Amino acid sequence: MAVTKRPLGKSGISVAPLALGGNVFGWTADEAASFEILDAFVDAGFNLVDTADVYSKWAPGNQGGESETILGKWFRHSGNRGRVVLATKVGMDLPPEEPGLAKAYILETVEKSLARLQTDYIDLYQSHKDDPHTPLEETLSAYDLLIKQGKIRTIGASNYTAARLQESLDVSHRLELPHYQCLQPHYNLCERALYEAELEGVCERAGLGVIPYYSLASGFLTGKYRTEADLAQSPRGASVKKYLNERGLKILAALDEVARQQNSTPAGIALAWLIARPSITAPIASATSVEQLEALVAAAELELAPEQIEKLNAASA
Repeated sequence: MAVTKRPLGKSGISVAPLALGGNVFGWTADEAASFEILDAFVDAGFNLVDTADVYSKWAPGNQGGESETILGKWFRHSGNRGRVVLATKVGMDLPPEEPGLAKAYILETVEKSLARLQTDYIDLYQSHKDDPHTPLEETLSAYDLLIKQGKIRTIGASNYTAARLQESLDVSHRLELPHYQCLQPHYNLCERALYEAELEGVCERAGLGVIPYYSLASGFLTGKYRTEADLAQSPRGASVKKYLNERGLKILAALDEVARQQNSTPAGIALAWLIARPSITAPIASATSVEQLEALVAAAELELAPEQIEKLNAASA
């Protein structure tokens, strides 16, 4: 299908309105499944793939870097590097134990990511988490050097507060350093307050791209968790228990109703709601099979009516 691309901030990069989350590669999707999912994703006309240097450190036996390694093997195997806008991240491990977003650490870590990814450039390199221990200008000067070296094209931030995001934009402007062109916030129908209260305004005023993570609230918005008994279905079940309340069930009921009207699924409608929000560039969603991916991709073709968006807004208010 012909997918309409959207600008990623003022970076000059354009992306399809749905991003593929690489957190499952090397965790709940093995190499073969990951290759199939990636093939299907680009063949459907989509191009933004998001990963991180720490994925999937949390899985037993993993040390981090597994997702980037699988992506690198896929690039070599498929020859599809040129069809992908590659996003990865640095700095999840913060001081005092870890070096966070210190310049020397970024310059060292990017080389490891490039080697795993089997590429000589990263399209979108993101600060995974704010590092209050490192001056913003130190972090931004590291990115400045990497852009000048051609190793990264543009930069983004994830998990920043509105105040810190604005402060970093101000530092970039004052010192003529690269600006964050993209924010990756935690945002979905269940988690609206943090983004909508302050972050959205900063992003809109600065013209930033926005690629929210946990777009399906760790799977809750697929509708597969409706009772306490359902939580045992998946490794992520425990993390959605907090949504099993009156508000959460109200959101699922609204998703069910709109899904019936649209001949879609709750997951498709939850993604379509994000895609329809003017400040959002491309929500990130993960799939562990091609069948799951097809259901997600269909969301990009959905056009929600204003009254359907209002129904979802009201249920999740």
